[in-house]
Amino acid sequence: MIAQQYRLYIERRDPGRNMARFYALSIEGTLFGQICLVRRWGRIGTRGRSIQHSFDDEGEAVGLFMQLLRAKRMRGYRLGSAARHGSAAPSG
Repeated sequence: MIAQQYRLYIERRDPGRNMARFYALSIEGTLFGQICLVRRWGRIGTRGRSIQHSFDDEGEAVGLFMQLLRAKRMRGYRLGSAARHGSAAPSG
């Protein structure tokens, strides 16, 4: 059981470089009682790619969540328009 909801959607846009990327993170519980960190990324407006990391402990998942968030913020990612409007995922 997850004590708190963890969801994040951030974007990096640079029109001069034709860059429009998104990065989404969420921590979810599985049917088997494990904790799963789901990472999604790609060009805004596409489904993108995804990967899942499974953990036995919520604290480990939160640690990786925060580590990835810091790395993306350092690369210029900021809260995206979907996050500001209440949606945690891009369309497409």
